[in-house]
Amino acid sequence: MVKILFFADQREKVGKDELEFEGEGMTVQHVKEYLLREYPSLKLHQTMTAINEEYEEEENRTVKANDVIAFIPPVSGG
Repeated sequence: MVKILFFADQREKVGKDELEFEGEGMTVQHVKEYLLREYPSLKLHQTMTAINEEYEEEENRTVKANDVIAFIPPVSGG
């Protein structure tokens, strides 16, 4: 199982703050594609990806069992 964490407006669009699914063996890009099919209103193109609390820039990284993925939305402040 893979766990995905949702923040801010992602949480509202998905209706929960986390999701678990059988995603091991998929790439980060495939996980994003899966999520966009399931939740078309998600905006993942501007997010940073973190896997197990470390930023991951490679979209082709393979996800392993028990990984925790977070798609972190842009932050603005003032």
